[in-house]
Amino acid sequence: MRPFRFGVDLVVPGSRAEWVEKCRKAEDLGYDVVGAADHVGMAPPFPALVLAGEATERVRLNTFVINACFHNPVLLARDVTGTDRFTDGRLELGIGAGYVEDEFHAAGIEWGTPGQRFARLERAVLELKRLYADPSHKPEPVQKPGPPLLLGGRGDRVLKLAAEHADIVGFTGTAATKTEGRMALAGAAELTERVEFARKALNGRDVELNLLVHFTRITDDRRSALEAVNRRVPDLSAAELGELPTVLVGSAEAVADQLLRTRETLGISYFTVIEDDLPRLAPVVERLRDR
Repeated sequence: MRPFRFGVDLVVPGSRAEWVEKCRKAEDLGYDVVGAADHVGMAPPFPALVLAGEATERVRLNTFVINACFHNPVLLARDVTGTDRFTDGRLELGIGAGYVEDEFHAAGIEWGTPGQRFARLERAVLELKRLYADPSHKPEPVQKPGPPLLLGGRGDRVLKLAAEHADIVGFTGTAATKTEGRMALAGAAELTERVEFARKALNGRDVELNLLVHFTRITDDRRSALEAVNRRVPDLSAAELGELPTVLVGSAEAVADQLLRTRETLGISYFTVIEDDLPRLAPVVERLRDR
């Protein structure tokens, strides 16, 4: 059983001082990983992580996650290995196929079919591995053969690719929805099935499992907090939301117990929250430190 790791995905762009302050805050609160997203209108991920590395001493730094369709694989390899070198080997590379159609249009990049986006992702993963192993590739990564790869999603093809190549298999915790602009969370049974699917595809290969936590509310009034989440995510009832490891609602002690159960039953030990929840999960991070 792997020890817990906790990460935060920073999504709000701002000044240099603001970025430095929240990276240091994450480290001071005991988080293990500071992440930068790859979306139009957000901070550029690689410069943001180099700055995070300068501002901190201990935390790992990850892209959560790079949109493979936005990047030429050769140039991406340059940025990855250069960032790994500039951060003294603290980089983790999260990568995915992209999911926001409007951002593709804004960038002038073909949206394409799911199969085409997956093909771009697969090509990027394979090309990165090839270039890491090429002695002529510069800059040379500090971590050998290259920075740890986080790859995941919810579909069969992506999870199979992750099972073959990734050091960390990530789960989004979302469900398919045809309602534009509305989040749909996977129910407990669906999430369990996706984890079991990935485990079967791993065929005994030992990797870390990551889960994106969508809501964190540390409170003694669990019922009211779950009802508030239910108003934002109406596809599942408040009771169903309370069963999800992607929804952490309750006292710090209760949420810590919930994460211990999730690690025991699903094998997930690495949890990432979005920036707004950075201070909320802190008392839980403190309780589970070194466990």
